[in-house]
Amino acid sequence: MKSIRAAILGALSAMLVCIHAATAADGPSVSTYTLDNGLQVVVIPDRRAPVVTHMVWYRVGSADEKPGKTGIAHFLEHLMFKGTKAHPAGEFSRRVAEIGGNENAFTSYDYTAYFQQVSPDALPTMMEYEADRMRGLVLTDEVVTPERDVIIEERRSRIENDPGALLSEEVDATLFQNHPYGKPVIGWMHEMEGLTRSDALAFYDLYYAPNNAVLVVAGDVEPEAVHKLAEETYGKVPRGPELPPRIRPREPEQNTSRTVLLSDPRVTVPSFQKSWVVPSYTSGDARVPEALDLLSEILGGGLRSRLYQELVVRQGIASSAGASYRSTALDDTSFTVYGSPRGDATLEAVEAAVDTEIRRIVENGVTQEELDDARDRFLRSVIFARDNQSGMARIYGSTLTTGGTVADIDAWPDRLKAVTADDVKAAARYLDARRSVTGYLSPAEGGRT
Repeated sequence: MKSIRAAILGALSAMLVCIHAATAADGPSVSTYTLDNGLQVVVIPDRRAPVVTHMVWYRVGSADEKPGKTGIAHFLEHLMFKGTKAHPAGEFSRRVAEIGGNENAFTSYDYTAYFQQVSPDALPTMMEYEADRMRGLVLTDEVVTPERDVIIEERRSRIENDPGALLSEEVDATLFQNHPYGKPVIGWMHEMEGLTRSDALAFYDLYYAPNNAVLVVAGDVEPEAVHKLAEETYGKVPRGPELPPRIRPREPEQNTSRTVLLSDPRVTVPSFQKSWVVPSYTSGDARVPEALDLLSEILGGGLRSRLYQELVVRQGIASSAGASYRSTALDDTSFTVYGSPRGDATLEAVEAAVDTEIRRIVENGVTQEELDDARDRFLRSVIFARDNQSGMARIYGSTLTTGGTVADIDAWPDRLKAVTADDVKAAARYLDARRSVTGYLSPAEGGRT
């Protein structure tokens, strides 16, 4: 099972620009309904290939964990593969492998998802197995304790052995002073070591239920047939407890700049990253998230961005430079810029050049041509998203579990088209160095080189 770093940053980062990018007019004919037990079902027909993607998304992630229990959401993701009374451990995975399918799962701050990609004739089996483990998971100390060792080793390999991951973890913990987004999805080591069977069962019993889940089926299917199968499988699963609204602690006003320094002998090239707390699509006012998305693209979204063209191409001082915006989040999220020096250039010079480009947008805004080009790139990305069946399923699942709706997805292109150059300039004011967290990764003592 993948951690947030591997699954979300790897599998989803290429699609962040099109998370809200399917339209009713041009895209697939999407149907959605809710079963009597509260399960939301979304069907996305795509008959270009005899394949179906079956995903179950739970509206719970690491940001919903109780204090002192970091890592329990990801731990339970692993334990979900340990079997039920009807299907012992390993049986589900063997059935997927026998038919040549693939499966996996991932945990994020706001959701946990499980998926299989199989031939259409195997869909009833996938739905039966997944519905069975929604409320029928069997956990004993004999299976829980060894799996805890597995996630501890995963943390060692993915975080402890990666200086960049360690720095990002510390930057997040510094950036979010009050909100649980400051906790690592995989968990803090000392708390992971104390997770128990009782912790896992309590988390499972509270959050894993049809009324806290979204079923997304994309591929070579008929909506009516999926509806019938959903009623026959998931429809028999009893509702879980009624959960209160997902209201997390809010960030206080941030009025200081903070610095995180990490020196590690394993580092060969220094780097920096600078982050701010900004609104997400769920928490932001009209046009602000769309403007932040376009600002990310204009500033550091690729080879045509300002940072790449100025620092890598023109000045030749950076080996890499860019920006990212984690737009799909239930609460206020993060906007980040980053860079690494090239040749004899210093990290300090790279950071100063990045700051200059941000200041130029804050003071002078962006040109209409820049805005139009960035918007066109975003809208073109819709086409590529639709070419990926699994990608479409993830677009809907991640949106619906972070406060969005199918209507939000349909309306996204029009909202993007409404963004003006003034909107982008206004959004750039969130990137105030006086309210930022800057992380420096250095191969030697002293932080910056």
